Amino acid sequence: MATTSDYFKLHFLVFLWGFTAILGKLVSIPAVEMVFYRTLLAAIGMGVVILVLRGSFKVSNSDLVKMLLTGVIVASHWLTFFISGRISNPSTSLVGFATCSLWAAFIEPMVKKNKIQGVEVGLGFVVIIGLYLIFSFDFQYPMGLFLGILSGLTCAMFAVINSQLVTRVNSLTITFYEMIGACTTVVVFFPIYTTYFSTDGQLNLAPTWSDWIWIGILSLVCTVYAYAVAINLTKKLSVFFIQLTLNLEPVYGIILALIVFGQSEVMRWNFYLGTVVILGAVIAYPFVKDRFTRPKPFPHTGP
Repeated sequence: MATTSDYFKLHFLVFLWGFTAILGKLVSIPAVEMVFYRTLLAAIGMGVVILVLRGSFKVSNSDLVKMLLTGVIVASHWLTFFISGRISNPSTSLVGFATCSLWAAFIEPMVKKNKIQGVEVGLGFVVIIGLYLIFSFDFQYPMGLFLGILSGLTCAMFAVINSQLVTRVNSLTITFYEMIGACTTVVVFFPIYTTYFSTDGQLNLAPTWSDWIWIGILSLVCTVYAYAVAINLTKKLSVFFIQLTLNLEPVYGIILALIVFGQSEVMRWNFYLGTVVILGAVIAYPFVKDRFTRPKPFPHTGP
């Protein structure tokens, strides 16, 4: 039976995941290098957790390939999310990421060859209206919002994949191999990055001491710790309640960004109106969908 402590833990996790956009902005090294260190430390940290809990690293060859390839999607998710926050601001990246649940509502039926429900199409149009409101009055960060939406799309993709993998592989083991796949993806991307995207044609792999603190929080607290706690909470709290609470992540993140960064996060009224419309569609989804098959939860790694 769930206790008051369990509810506080869940909201603390949502707070942590909402804080990731701010942490990404605080790190001074470029987003690509930051994601490299985050995935590397997360893989090491998750490996230690598995050893401490006496879990298993053993998986079939086919599942290993799937998890490593899913790591490519995870890397794409974090790269687009953090780059979005760098070229715009955390609030913009969080609004784009908020489309994740609705992306999943379309992707999951296609993967599982089920019929897409009309309510999902309707909510998709509501999100489009919200995006139109944001762009309607000289919005300053179109590319930032676009990358934020891509981060929501890629998050939905690996969440759907993981919902199938978790039926036969331990969640911690999945995350361990996906972090390895994500870290490898970033390393493979380094030559392309330095040739076409880096300002000086070189990698910046020398974080400051403060960078190490923020990256450590991202990797060990927002990924390893949060993930381990989230798995335990799924044993006590209903899937519906957890999904509903996770929809507060962008709300927490935007409020925190306003507190931390102040005036640089203040946007025009149409941004907040569009944000309310998008978040309203996301939060309304579990209520208005009459028949929604909820698979065994696979807590995401957060943005």
